[in-house]
Amino acid sequence: DKFQNLIPAAITKAYPVIFASPIHIQDPEAASKSLSGILDISKDKLLVMLSRPNSEYELLMKKAPDNLVSKVRNLKLLGIYIDEEEGRFYPFKNLASQLLGFVGPSSEDSQSYGRYGLEFFYNDKLDGERGQLRGDRIIDPIAGQDLNLTIDSNIQIRAEEILLNLTQKYKAESGMVIVQEPKTGKILTLGNYPNFDPNNYSDYKIQSFLNPVIQSVYEPGSVMKVMTMSAGLDAGKFTPETTIYDSGSLTLNGMTIKNWDKKAHGKVTMTEVVEQSINIGAAAAEKLIGNDLFYNYLVKFGFGKKTGLALSGELVGNLNNLKNSFREINFATAAFGQGISVTPIQMINAVSAIANGGVLMKPYFIQDEQPTVIRRVISEEAAHKVTKMMMSAVQKATIAQI
Repeated sequence: DKFQNLIPAAITKAYPVIFASPIHIQDPEAASKSLSGILDISKDKLLVMLSRPNSEYELLMKKAPDNLVSKVRNLKLLGIYIDEEEGRFYPFKNLASQLLGFVGPSSEDSQSYGRYGLEFFYNDKLDGERGQLRGDRIIDPIAGQDLNLTIDSNIQIRAEEILLNLTQKYKAESGMVIVQEPKTGKILTLGNYPNFDPNNYSDYKIQSFLNPVIQSVYEPGSVMKVMTMSAGLDAGKFTPETTIYDSGSLTLNGMTIKNWDKKAHGKVTMTEVVEQSINIGAAAAEKLIGNDLFYNYLVKFGFGKKTGLALSGELVGNLNNLKNSFREINFATAAFGQGISVTPIQMINAVSAIANGGVLMKPYFIQDEQPTVIRRVISEEAAHKVTKMMMSAVQKATIAQI
């Protein structure tokens, strides 16, 4: 948390394991009948397992709950044993589950390995090295290392509560929440809905494990107007007070663009374009900037490239409609975030660059990392002007006012 207290998000603990040794079971049918109702395994399946000749080990249940362990122990069945096995435990259950990932068994051997998220990406660091016997020489095991995150548990918990309430209120299929510290690039919160409980990952479909923050793309829509204004102000193509005329529609390459409210706003300033989220105004701003320069600014903001976040499977989004394109309609719609795609982590990182005085930082959530400057995207003066325009939009609309 912000006071540097360490709160465990994933730990290793001993779990009860129930297993059978068929060669010691005198009456497999009776044992199967007694265990079936307790372990929720069909009697026929148990009978096959407990009747295997010469078998000394048949796993019946891993991470067995204490109440089932007690019931099995009370049966006092010969050949049915209870032991302990180390496994991963996630105290916060669903919290930040796509970020953390989970640990699961391998089909190739009896060991468990990190699956998805940080558990997968940092598996070697967390796992350490197992002990070995080489001839008559013993190679001692090396303990795995802790992984300390920049995630603030208090913000993460509250943010996911808000996200859950919003998705339920609006009957949304999914939602994401990210909190980033602009000056450093540090990620304080990263959450998704729907998510999963990594303690019981087998109860969920495989798509639940993917992290939409880096592994999904979307058309950003009007949020992109902030980048359009940033580019124009930094390049000196206009000021917040520069006016354009909005007739309510614009036809390019045989296609017509209209405003979201279907209105013509007449003579408006660039600040009013942001305040009222005017599509025609954003397209006019892009025309003043010029297609090549506009595209180059989007690339400078980090769109179309990976952010380098320490997770596997990061996508890059798609700016192909602009790259080597001569269609004016593509650039006009991109000015208000349509016809192109980005990832959520790219978008927050770009907006954070504006909040950081125009400097783009590498996003990270490993505490040991140092803040890394990627590049200056726009001047501090341009960033200040855009910030004032964004503040004005919030104050005029009031809907997002704190």
